[in-house]
Amino acid sequence: MGSSLQTHLLSYWVRDKQQFTLEEAVRMLTFDNASAWELDDRGLLRAGYAADLVVFDEARTKPCLPTVEQDLPGGAGRLVQKADGIAATIVNGAVAVENGEATGRSAGIVLKGRLAA
Repeated sequence: MGSSLQTHLLSYWVRDKQQFTLEEAVRMLTFDNASAWELDDRGLLRAGYAADLVVFDEARTKPCLPTVEQDLPGGAGRLVQKADGIAATIVNGAVAVENGEATGRSAGIVLKGRLAA
């Protein structure tokens, strides 16, 4: 299932309500989470860090309504929630999602910080 928490933060709390700056919201979604989970090579754009990026249009980013996809084994359904305004998701330097569609490139790994081990 997708999640609308991130796009809701950007569209509602940043753009509509102006309770956070865009920079504060991006920090909360990236560096603050990486730090909380003790993922030391993520959350900042810095040499030697993993190249995980989301390319989005600040003026258009918003959550879409959830849909039910029947693509699980046995035809079981699952909720999927996509977003408008996101051009690409780049994982470890490879474009994994472009314009809402998976590219088939899978450069990611399962992450576990010291707290999750």
